[in-house]
Amino acid sequence: MPPPPNDADATSAPDAPRRPAVVVTVPTFNESGNIGALLDGLLALGPGFHVLVIDDDSPDGTWRVVAERATEDERVHLLHRRADKGRGRSGRDGFMRALDMGARVVIEMDADLSHQPHYIPEMIRRLNGGPTPVGLVLGSRGAQGGKDADRGLVRRAITKLANLYIRVVLGVSVRDCNSGFRAWKRETLELIRVGETFSAGPAIVQELLFKTSRAGIGIAEVPIEFQNRKYGESTLTFGKLLTGYVTVLKLRYLSVVGRI
Repeated sequence: MPPPPNDADATSAPDAPRRPAVVVTVPTFNESGNIGALLDGLLALGPGFHVLVIDDDSPDGTWRVVAERATEDERVHLLHRRADKGRGRSGRDGFMRALDMGARVVIEMDADLSHQPHYIPEMIRRLNGGPTPVGLVLGSRGAQGGKDADRGLVRRAITKLANLYIRVVLGVSVRDCNSGFRAWKRETLELIRVGETFSAGPAIVQELLFKTSRAGIGIAEVPIEFQNRKYGESTLTFGKLLTGYVTVLKLRYLSVVGRI
């Protein structure tokens, strides 16, 4: 088994176009106004970075933008999904495709530019080094130095309460349980059997965090500044949020009865 990528592997591997050191997975739905700028930022990180966009047949043609870009750069990949749609399903399928591509590190992030590519090298450095070994690194608003930019007091308070709820129910110690900006070691995704993920919606974020914690895998947080989207509209609704919080209770129940 080849060793995990270090900084040089992720930016200057001579065979990077054929065997990616890092695959960045980006689930999308109606992000045509953002995806071009995001691809530019990610590809600028170095030749060892590949980008896999998982698009749920966006009516605004996001997948067409990505497909055209893929004809120009072999580091851009498209997984065009037309059935079984949803954030959880697309996330799961993206992880599995990235592993099939041979990635040693898998990054997951949102497409709305709230997650900035320039944080990724630091996340990878922490994944591969640091005072304690880890298998997952979160881009965190809650870590010391992290920020939740452009949000009012009420929104920030709701975010803090949601994190408190998740930490208490699931017994995890991280500060930003809702972060969808993450760096995973290949071995972590394999150990938690990511292909068996059951969350259909955004609760995939909490499901995989909980399974990683339950497996005894180290988790670290790197501070980021979370930014509000500038283009398009969020697909996260109150109903999806409520479903996610119910899923958190389901995860705790499944752990108690020994099914996780």
